[in-house]
Amino acid sequence: MWWSNAARRWPAALGLFAVATASVGETATVPDTGRQTQLRHLLLQDCGSCHGMTLRGGLGPALTPEALAEKPAEYLYLTIREGHPGTPMPPWQGILADEEIRWLVEQLHNGVRAP
Repeated sequence: MWWSNAARRWPAALGLFAVATASVGETATVPDTGRQTQLRHLLLQDCGSCHGMTLRGGLGPALTPEALAEKPAEYLYLTIREGHPGTPMPPWQGILADEEIRWLVEQLHNGVRAP
C-alpha cells in the first residue's frame, strides 16, 4: 500500500524539513477566519471525496484524530504538500500556502468541525 512506501521515505524528509524550518526561525501565521472556513470546507469536501465524507476512510485512509494519533505533524504536512506519487493523493503545494497546510494538519489532529 502507498503508506508503507511513504513510511520508508518520510524519516529522511522529516530531517530535511526540520533543518529547513529550524533555519527560518519564523512563527507560522494563522489563516484569517474567512480563510479558515474555506479551508474546513476544502478539507471536508475535497479531501472527503477520497478519505470519506466523514473522513473515516474511503479510497484513502481515515483522517480522524484517532487514525492520525501516531502520525507526526511533519509527516502530515509533507503528505499534504508533496502528495504521494503513484497514488490519487495530489500535491497541494502551489495551491495552498505552507501556513494553510500547517493549519489543516492542526485541524486534522484536533478533529475537523464543519464550518
